[in-house]
Amino acid sequence: MILTGEVLDDIRAGAITCAFRCWRRPSVRTGGTLLTAAGQLEILAVVPIARADISEADARRAGYASAAAVVADLSQRGEGVLYRIDFGRLRPDPRVALRGQTALTTAERADLRARLDRLDAAALAGPWTRRALEAIRGHEGRRAADLCREVGQERLSFKANVRKLKALGLTESLEVGYRLSPRGHAVLAAWDGAAIGEPADDRR
Repeated sequence: MILTGEVLDDIRAGAITCAFRCWRRPSVRTGGTLLTAAGQLEILAVVPIARADISEADARRAGYASAAAVVADLSQRGEGVLYRIDFGRLRPDPRVALRGQTALTTAERADLRARLDRLDAAALAGPWTRRALEAIRGHEGRRAADLCREVGQERLSFKANVRKLKALGLTESLEVGYRLSPRGHAVLAAWDGAAIGEPADDRR
């Protein structure tokens, strides 16, 4: 589900509290969250609804002047089941806080190592997490189309993989390309040590 910067500003201000989408399969779920450019948005409800049942009040909550305006807009957005998505709070992106966390507890180190190991184990082409982090560290701001060749992956696969690293707080997206977060730098610095999050010379 894509929300424009203008819509996100209105959500933050409380002017928009729901949206309407036509989907073959919903891309968000009741009780879930949506990571946006402005933060993590709570999804309170995802409700199938007939066009005739769109209320004037709900239309205004979605930023439209009327229910008729919602229907007119939806007619240009393709086919599928119509849903009303009710929004909750727009909270800070949890990945932002993660990026600065470089001192990890034993449990956090073990969890991060296990997550990276699972990403490597699930890849048909073999382990990739360290190669991706090293490529980003060595080529900050380089386009994904160039970086993917450094890692030996297709562009779309590489971008999907970087999103997984971003979810762990290890990378940050730039206007062009990526860079490592402080947490990402700490992971690489400690990779040859006893555990992620410990100094590289802390061998046990």
